[in-house]
Amino acid sequence: MTNSETKATLSFSDGSPSLEMPIYKGSIGPDVIDIRKLYGSTGMFTYDPGFMSTAACNSSITYIDGDKGELLYRGYPIEQLAVNGGDFLETCYLLLNGELPNAAEKANFVSTVTRHTMVHEQMQFFFRGFRRDAHPMSVLVGTVGALASFYHDSLDINDERHREVSAIRLIAKMPTLVAMAYKYSIGQPFVYPRNDLSYSANFMHMMFSTPCEEYKVNEVLVRALDRILILHADHEQNASTSTVRLAGSSGANPFACIAAGIACLWGPAHGGANEAALSMLEEIGSVDNIPEFIAQVKDKNSGVKLMGFGHRVYKNYDPRAKLMRETCYEVLNELGLQDDPLFKLAMELERIALEDEYFVSRKLYPNVDFYSGIVQRALGIPTALFTGIFALARTVGWISQWKEMISDPEQKIGRPRQLFVGSPRRDVPAMDKR
Repeated sequence: MTNSETKATLSFSDGSPSLEMPIYKGSIGPDVIDIRKLYGSTGMFTYDPGFMSTAACNSSITYIDGDKGELLYRGYPIEQLAVNGGDFLETCYLLLNGELPNAAEKANFVSTVTRHTMVHEQMQFFFRGFRRDAHPMSVLVGTVGALASFYHDSLDINDERHREVSAIRLIAKMPTLVAMAYKYSIGQPFVYPRNDLSYSANFMHMMFSTPCEEYKVNEVLVRALDRILILHADHEQNASTSTVRLAGSSGANPFACIAAGIACLWGPAHGGANEAALSMLEEIGSVDNIPEFIAQVKDKNSGVKLMGFGHRVYKNYDPRAKLMRETCYEVLNELGLQDDPLFKLAMELERIALEDEYFVSRKLYPNVDFYSGIVQRALGIPTALFTGIFALARTVGWISQWKEMISDPEQKIGRPRQLFVGSPRRDVPAMDKR
């Protein structure tokens, strides 16, 4: 980060001397005030629960303008990448390297990823240690973390080549592990990856083919999965990405860091939102029940929430939601599910919410989770695996952010401060005095 000539002056009402702090300007987005010397100069910390106003790093990967409803990967609008930017692996290359690949670079990258899709054969015994009804995210936390046990040749985080190999391995092996988690849960044999298929087609093959019947790849469905992966590939400094960075700041190996990200993503307030949105639609049941449901949402005492609407960052229409809505139409039309009651219910709920002043005034627009659950359900992906698909998509974002952090000379081990409100120092009383 370059030195700043602009300063902010912080004044104190208790008579303490004023303090000047540098202001840094990003290429786009809000300026930031450098408060690193605040504690040393004043003996005080800032207080920011949830990091609502705190920039913990500088990054050149992903940018969100919540007011405009804009999401950029390396400067490219998400809607352009999803429609004109090729397949998911092109987006992976972009996030990892900063630029879109040319034909030769893409061919080499695809070939490299494809050659790393198999996992160590011993991993199948690792799976057998889980109950068949274990949640897929529990399985993924364990198996991704265990990759460090099998690939010792790429664990030196200070070696650029090791970082590159680990990144490729994680991107390549996540589809295999997610598919293995699914197959294990339903008692079917694991399906090995096929090098003649694209990234998304290969994943669907590993998910849905069996030894007794070959899975026929449907390109419409493959494109739909590709779009899901592209739309979820990265999302700035969200909870799971921050978790990956925090774990990485300690020097932990990349497989452990991604496992930590998966654990954070598992939370229903983060990666489980699309599952919650689908459950909400199923609970509403029919279009006739929407008015009653809307009334319950408006009643603060009912405890009923409108899932799949609104976003922590977006204060406008989630740019990913429009693309996922189009994908939803394409998939349902391809599969002859145009009359799918859940989709009709979703459309009517969206229409009412967008016209109701209660939701409009609160900027509760549909987000990507509102539609992605319906699309995944149509693809044949079970609800319990929705967050696993999210983890599969977000792995490239996590590892790109991790690589950027490791090479940042300003990065230090994460150590948030606190406002302590417990008991001050006191002496331990004897037993008969307690």
